[in-house]
Amino acid sequence: MQASIYPEFNTKRLASLDFMRGLIMCLLALEAAGLYDVLQDVTKDHWLSGLIIQFHHHPWNGLRFWDLIQPGFMFIAGTAMAYSIEGMKSKALAYRKRTSKILKRCGWLFFWGVLIYAVKKDGLAFELWNVLTQLSFTIAIAYFIFEWNFKSQLLFSIGLLLLTEILYRFMDIPGYNQTYVNHYNFGNFVDMLLMGKTSRGGWVAINCIPTAVHTIAGALVGKFLMSNQPAKTKQLLIWGIATLVIGYGMDLTNITPIIKRIATSSFTIVSLGWCLLGLAACYFYIDVKGNKKGLSFFSVLGMNSIFIYLFFEIVGGKWFNGYISTIAEGLLHRFIADNGIGIISSITIFFIEWKLCEFLYKKKIFFRL
Repeated sequence: MQASIYPEFNTKRLASLDFMRGLIMCLLALEAAGLYDVLQDVTKDHWLSGLIIQFHHHPWNGLRFWDLIQPGFMFIAGTAMAYSIEGMKSKALAYRKRTSKILKRCGWLFFWGVLIYAVKKDGLAFELWNVLTQLSFTIAIAYFIFEWNFKSQLLFSIGLLLLTEILYRFMDIPGYNQTYVNHYNFGNFVDMLLMGKTSRGGWVAINCIPTAVHTIAGALVGKFLMSNQPAKTKQLLIWGIATLVIGYGMDLTNITPIIKRIATSSFTIVSLGWCLLGLAACYFYIDVKGNKKGLSFFSVLGMNSIFIYLFFEIVGGKWFNGYISTIAEGLLHRFIADNGIGIISSITIFFIEWKLCEFLYKKKIFFRL
């Protein structure tokens, strides 16, 4: 291991990081409550449909706002990990104990990621497409190269993207050798080996290889923000713009298409660019300028991000959402149209989940893996 490139660190809590985590969890909770699906129905054939469609994944080659949520989640996980590691170092926690804590966290992420979709109507299932299972891998990778210098981590990240290109372009597996064709690519072949099935949506388990770059980059940015380096916002903007140019350039010149569902290298790079610009804007507005009023709404969700994610994916998806929707339908069906009831149900579900997190926040109960 090489020494860290930044000799001195300031591990003071980053308010913009808490805000971004909370914002992402807010958006995910609203999706899980079904709000975006209802709004898509409401705005059908209306000019607003162009806006609402941004809250749904692109079907294949292209990029929408919603395609940036998972990269953002994995990126800020890396940034938070950097603060966590430096915090453990400041408490003189030995490397073995730090490693044990990180690996236990990864193990729990993998366990819950598998459990979320393990129970289905037709029996038990084993799936590796969930963001938590993916994150368990990317955090482990980012941790074990955390002490490398910037250049070494950059080269390693480029290597992960090149490996992705090689696997999709040159692995000639009969039936799975159509590089970027949905259901006929190398990622689908690996899924058949690991799980005996492929995802209907085209997601693949080996997305964890290229998207590890998001977590690695997040950890690098975390170290950078804790350092005494000047002009941090400007540097983040430069990195963000550079990666956007590279990523979109690869797509526009037909080198590699932007496809979120198989996390092509161009998608990984361009989504990283948007993550960097998003963090730069939040960091400048919140931490540099000190605009922290109203952030508690998002902090309530962000401080218990794992808890609320598991709640709306397991409890919400399997029982709570339907329970609230049934009550709303029973009370309002004589007065309000179905879409209106759907909107009210979704907002009510989100409000109750937010109040649950607020209760935990006030009681200082925070669930950690």
